[in-house]
Amino acid sequence: MEELRAPQHAHVHRPAIAVRPGDAWFLALAVLVVGLDQLTKWGVRHTLSPGDTWPSNWPVHLVHITNTGAAFGLLQHAGPLLVVTSLIGMAAILIYLFNPGFAHPLMRAGLALMLGGAVGNLIDRLVSGQVVDFIKVPHWPAFNVADSAITIGVCLLLWAMTRETGPRPAAANSEPQAPDE
Repeated sequence: MEELRAPQHAHVHRPAIAVRPGDAWFLALAVLVVGLDQLTKWGVRHTLSPGDTWPSNWPVHLVHITNTGAAFGLLQHAGPLLVVTSLIGMAAILIYLFNPGFAHPLMRAGLALMLGGAVGNLIDRLVSGQVVDFIKVPHWPAFNVADSAITIGVCLLLWAMTRETGPRPAAANSEPQAPDE
């Protein structure tokens, strides 16, 4: 009689966090967002005086506004709280970014955009205690590249999480089979 044995790979422990060879482009995306965010804020600080608008007669225009709070002017003058929550959020994003359960490229791109945006705004908070916002559209608070990256990242992440992102594991697709006798 032949003894039934479980395959050697049946109980392989996978690490909770794994750095894969393709991770460099996700980190590069985050760095690109930080660079673009800081470059555009530098340009606004050096070309527009605080409160100035250009062009003034267009519906979408550049403004030079500073914000000591969070999105939409919430939590004004809560700098230390926002720095701590940013650091916690960035740590969580990094954990999820390297979590094999978030391996889908859209999820990871969303996390990279969120990370870049969080770092971009954190730099402003640490350097000057306020964030520069400069894109103004009608009936909406001014925002910046970092805010846009965070928003797009959240949308990508949510969209990817609500879609079927790949084949189901083999165990989920097949019914248990009786052993051959």
